[in-house]
Amino acid sequence: MAQHATETILVGAPAEVVYGVVTDFESYEQWVNELKSVEVRERDADGRALEVAFRAAAFGRSTTYALRYDYARSPEVLTWTQVEGDLTESMEGAYHLDDRGASTLVTYDLTVDLRVPIPGFVRERAAHRIQAEALRELKARAEHLA
Repeated sequence: MAQHATETILVGAPAEVVYGVVTDFESYEQWVNELKSVEVRERDADGRALEVAFRAAAFGRSTTYALRYDYARSPEVLTWTQVEGDLTESMEGAYHLDDRGASTLVTYDLTVDLRVPIPGFVRERAAHRIQAEALRELKARAEHLA
C-alpha cells in the first residue's frame, strides 16, 4: 500500500536559488546525508537531468532507485517518478516552490509504495522523518548559497 506524505518549510533564499539546489543533482552527495552516490543517466536538450540514479541508506541497508524528472511546470514545480528501485515498488514526488521574494515556501510531496511489508505506522513515521530531514538539508544548503 502506498504511503503519501507532505511536508513544508520556509527557506530563507529566493526561489531561483532553491530551484538551483534541487536540480543540481551532482552536488547532492555534498549535502544530503543519506545519499551514497548519484549518477545522472540522461539529460534533455537544455542539459537538465531527466533520469537520475541514487544509492542511499534506508532501513539499515543500502537501496538503489532511479527517478525520471519532469520540468513541465518548472521552476515552480519539479516532479519525479521512479523508473526502477530495489526496495520501492513505486515513488512519485514533487517540490512546489512558492516564491516569496527573499524567501521560498517549499512543499515536498512524496508517495512511496514499498516492495517489502512494513507496518503502516512505521512507514508513516519513516516517510515524515525522511521528508523533514530532506527539507532541513535543502534549507541549509540553499541558505548557505544565497
